[in-house]
Amino acid sequence: MGYKIEQDHKNCIGCGACVAICPKFWVMEGAKAKPKKTEFDDKDLKCNKEAAESCPANVIRIFKDGKKII
Repeated sequence: MGYKIEQDHKNCIGCGACVAICPKFWVMEGAKAKPKKTEFDDKDLKCNKEAAESCPANVIRIFKDGKKII
């Protein structure tokens, strides 16, 4: 794997942008979004990066080898 998603779920506003952009990794659970899994590899970086960048609440972080990239 190599990449890890961290989400500040408490501060998610439930807009669903991440789900719309990257449904393979993001799902609505009640009124908030959450990642389906927290680790991924290079082939899924673009999708998750776009999801993180689209989040108006800025609650999605992506790390590679422990270093924050988003």
